[in-house]
Amino acid sequence: MILSERNIKKIDQQEGLVIPGEQLFSLPEKVLQFGTGVLLRGLPDYFIDKANRTNIFNGRIVVVKSTSSGGTDSFDAQNGLFTLCERGIENNQKVDNIIIHSSISRVLSAKEEWNKILACASNPHMQIIISNTTEVGIVLTDDHVYANPPNSFPGKLLAFLIARYTAFKGKEESGMVIVPTELIVDNGNKLKAIVIQLAKKNNIDPDIIAWIESANDFCNSLVDRIVPGKLPKSEQEMIEERLGYTDELMIMSECYRLWAIETKSERTKEILSFAKADSGVIIADNINVFRELKLRLLNGPHTFTCGLAFLAGFHTVKQAMDDAVFSYFITHLMTDEIAPAIISDQLSLHEAREFSQKVLDRFRNPYIEHQWLSITMQYSSKMKMRNVPILQKNYERNGFVSDGLSFGFAAYILFMKSELNEKNEYVGMLNDKGYKITDDYASVLNKIWKESNDYKSVVIKILSAESLWGTDLSALSGFSEKVIQYLELFLKNGVAATLQQYHSSKISTKK
Repeated sequence: MILSERNIKKIDQQEGLVIPGEQLFSLPEKVLQFGTGVLLRGLPDYFIDKANRTNIFNGRIVVVKSTSSGGTDSFDAQNGLFTLCERGIENNQKVDNIIIHSSISRVLSAKEEWNKILACASNPHMQIIISNTTEVGIVLTDDHVYANPPNSFPGKLLAFLIARYTAFKGKEESGMVIVPTELIVDNGNKLKAIVIQLAKKNNIDPDIIAWIESANDFCNSLVDRIVPGKLPKSEQEMIEERLGYTDELMIMSECYRLWAIETKSERTKEILSFAKADSGVIIADNINVFRELKLRLLNGPHTFTCGLAFLAGFHTVKQAMDDAVFSYFITHLMTDEIAPAIISDQLSLHEAREFSQKVLDRFRNPYIEHQWLSITMQYSSKMKMRNVPILQKNYERNGFVSDGLSFGFAAYILFMKSELNEKNEYVGMLNDKGYKITDDYASVLNKIWKESNDYKSVVIKILSAESLWGTDLSALSGFSEKVIQYLELFLKNGVAATLQQYHSSKISTKK
């Protein structure tokens, strides 16, 4: 039995399974969504579906499929229904929910059904536009807005807004709330600027351009949820057998969720009423604090510890978090070294540490196989963007760089020690086995290791390389000495043994 609106009544209610009520299928279409990807289905669509089930938002989504690959057959056959397996750790409790989502009313192909998409502009209930077209989707091109359809996402959006203006004769209250979720800083502002530029390039009526600028709210937003997508085939088959139906669109996500939306408009806040259904949706005048939290306390610890964990013998994040020594190290790093360094007028220590605990729950998720070696990709660039500001703030606050930060940086230097193989790849060595280093600066680090007399000069040269960090890190008093000390121990005793020794010293100090 395939998952579909007709078969919903045949599905037996089970513990942990959420089945949509019949009334949800008749809700009006309120959202136009550009993209069928798993992030959109696992995050924005999740919030809207939850709000519908609690009688808050009461609106469904028309999804636009813009890519030429694949079709809409699975969505059509299942009436837009799909299963989300929500799995992870939340407040130290295991979460394993299965939700049949009914928020999508239909999926339309931009290539074949553009007129149907434009017809949505005349729907008075339609008020929200969501997108996730990847970072390359929000770019200015020489698009023709009256093509069938325009090539680019901004072109399609502009064409829809023109149709909206025409349908409602330019009334201010007909303006849309537009929330891009692409991973670009100030994505809403950038999308708006591109749409306006494109309108001018297409010689669109100045009155329409003025309406786009004044009546439509382009909101910056930040999304954060790991949505791996399809489950392993054997696991999906097992779930389908238990539930009694098959689902070509079944996906998995972690239970953590965040959608921060930036707006000062009370009208927009009213339109985005689904935010009331889940604390994971945050509507604020400024969302920079959430971006800072994610960058410094999610991405930052990953970067400080990926080389360390890999060299200590851990393959996945979950495997490392199951180890008491490593778990202590990363917890102490986040709550006692990074969190105090990033507090500000907008962010308290309590808020930073509370966020840290949520991140630690995510790291412990038993359902996600996150490889440390994958996290080391572009290690140097990540270290510069995510962690050099932490080092500087930590130093400004304490007058020295904390031990854990120094320990993690020393592991980065050791991880980047490499040889060039016959394939012209930079390869590091661990227990007589090679590992590939994927880093644009691998040649720079390789040269420093090759041309230095000893590990001490390696550390000094790397820390003082302004071409790597945009600053001279050796100028942070005492930092070089700590990194040299830990690197020496790594080389002498091995990373795993040094981590154990570091842990023992910290535990004894606390006592």
